[in-house]
Amino acid sequence: MKRVLLIGLDPTFVDFSRSPGVNAEQIRAAGRASDEKMRALGYDVHSCAIDLGETAEAVILDALSKNTFDCIMIGAGLRALPEHTLLFEKVINLVHQNAPSATLCFNTHPSNTLEAIHRWV
Repeated sequence: MKRVLLIGLDPTFVDFSRSPGVNAEQIRAAGRASDEKMRALGYDVHSCAIDLGETAEAVILDALSKNTFDCIMIGAGLRALPEHTLLFEKVINLVHQNAPSATLCFNTHPSNTLEAIHRWV
């Protein structure tokens, strides 16, 4: 069974003003649906929702210390917005230093997380 870590911003911290009609609960629901689909296909899925930096590094290090992962997906909310560039760099470096054998993948929305993982696992 392939073990996958999903790192993303907790939707509570996302500014949805640029995405009218989208809210935190919709993103959470899409994430849960994606997780269920991956589990049904036999993946061991672990979610790691982070804040904007206050505890993000500690939360990621905790997740990485508990398991070895085959693939780590870093969500679009963390990567795509310029205001999160520094946090994204910190996440990449933490993953690189603490899970060097894991492949990395990137989604654009929770609905295409499985596609991103399939590219590398």
